[in-house]
Amino acid sequence: MLCRNTMEGKMDQVLKMCEQLELTLKTDEKEKRGKDLFKCVFQKWVNAAEALIEMIIMKLPSPRKAQAYRCANLYEGPQDDACAKGIKACDPNGPLMCFISKMVPTNDKGRFYAFGRVFSGTIATGQKVRIMGPNYVPGQKNDLNIKNIQRTVLMMGGKVESIPDVPCGNTVGLVGVDAYLIKQGTISDHEDAHLIKAMKYSVSPVVRVAVEVKNASDLPKLVEGLRKLAKADPLVLCYTEESGEHIVAGCGELHIEICLKDLEEDYAKCELKKGQPVVSYKETVTNEVEEDEVQCLSKSPNKHNRIFARAKPLGEELTNDIENEKVTSKQDPKERYRILADNYGWDPNDAKKIWCFGPDTTGANLLVDVTKQVQYLHEIKDSMEAAFQWATKEGVMTDENMRGIRFNIEDVTLHADAIHRGGGQIIPTARRVFYACELTAKPRFMEPIFLVEIQAPDDAVGGIYQCMSQRRGVVLSEEGVQGTPLVMIKAYLPVSESFGFTQALRAATSGRAFPQCVFDHWELLNSDPFEAGSKSAEIVAATRKRKGLKEGIPALDNFIDKL
Repeated sequence: MLCRNTMEGKMDQVLKMCEQLELTLKTDEKEKRGKDLFKCVFQKWVNAAEALIEMIIMKLPSPRKAQAYRCANLYEGPQDDACAKGIKACDPNGPLMCFISKMVPTNDKGRFYAFGRVFSGTIATGQKVRIMGPNYVPGQKNDLNIKNIQRTVLMMGGKVESIPDVPCGNTVGLVGVDAYLIKQGTISDHEDAHLIKAMKYSVSPVVRVAVEVKNASDLPKLVEGLRKLAKADPLVLCYTEESGEHIVAGCGELHIEICLKDLEEDYAKCELKKGQPVVSYKETVTNEVEEDEVQCLSKSPNKHNRIFARAKPLGEELTNDIENEKVTSKQDPKERYRILADNYGWDPNDAKKIWCFGPDTTGANLLVDVTKQVQYLHEIKDSMEAAFQWATKEGVMTDENMRGIRFNIEDVTLHADAIHRGGGQIIPTARRVFYACELTAKPRFMEPIFLVEIQAPDDAVGGIYQCMSQRRGVVLSEEGVQGTPLVMIKAYLPVSESFGFTQALRAATSGRAFPQCVFDHWELLNSDPFEAGSKSAEIVAATRKRKGLKEGIPALDNFIDKL
């Protein structure tokens, strides 16, 4: 009723209603009409800020109540240790457990506040703490720093207030921690503390741009700027290729554009030259090499050690579950063995003997020991794992990450003298045999795919379909938005075809279509990389040229030896 009266300009009835609702309109507000008047009345009657804060108070559970049931999903350690008990009880006197979720740039963009939440204990200025990065393993010293907190601050909107200490259940900003963490981490004062799980993002950095400075003297500024950009944005990846290229990887064309603008204007503060955006592909295998087919053999440089191995595809379902952390390297081996045996049909003996995940110990590739009674095998395990991490991070075709490959170590012949089977002999040998396994199991590329949601009037649909078909897009569904002449279209679009897609779509629909892209999944490219003129062969040629590698995929003879 109020809506209709304000729209129809019946001011006497509007004013009467306002009196009944105890709302006071100022003189200038009474002169408003239509939507402006309607908006003004509602701002006074149902204020958004008050409504939101009231809903938070009424509906959101307190930290003391919520952490009791969330602890199992947050804490990676045993649920009966001191840290877990402190988190469950939200105990300000318990062991300190604080999760740093992001780095917030200070006003001068030079340093960062480490922003996070205190789950247990109390964090204070000057307190000595253990700063644990995402790669920290309890009991070891890698990715661990023991330092004092320089200053604790309270961050409220745009304001920052210094405060002596912050108890659990609150968010906090820390000064000085940014020197030891890149994006996320856990802070504790308990020696046996495990990590709080790092946040998993639904998007993946699949678009890369090479950047370089216009003036060589500005190179240190670029390196420092890239370090700061990597801290500021939780999704961006900044790294240096072996060829010397500085790479910025983001989630899409727009994200990369924003990152490069911030890098140039705020973090590096120097003129930059930017390359064309390119897409990250992943290498995989499609053929399961049978028992009677080729088995790859590689001999060590001193010819005293031999490694026999085969590669096979992991399967899309298991690969996705590893990436979604349903199957992880940190799981209890017994629990993981049951999942693999029951859900994926793995041989129980193989499921118990997974050596590692890769790359970066968390990726969707597995190294499995299927050997029978091999002497000294446990002594070369570390060297094999190092070679596996190296090989899966830099695949044989284009030095890209591998995905969805299971490597079986089938037999190993080792020299009786330990000095002849050290890391210098085993690591290069194992890497060569992993590359040979990939080449013999029909290697293929996987390309990233965006899920595109397009909202447009129903008479613009023809232009959308035309634009999609030109870019290898596949329309999934087309639904009308109830009560409007709009249509919501969902489609898959390869990331490699997404550059300039927004402009092309707007041109095809006279600016009436509004697309939204988000990374959805990896899809197999069926073309053979060894077949001249195929899409995969073009990717190999372009990527190897860009990275400064020799032309063409290395021959299998480079990696295998004869018996």
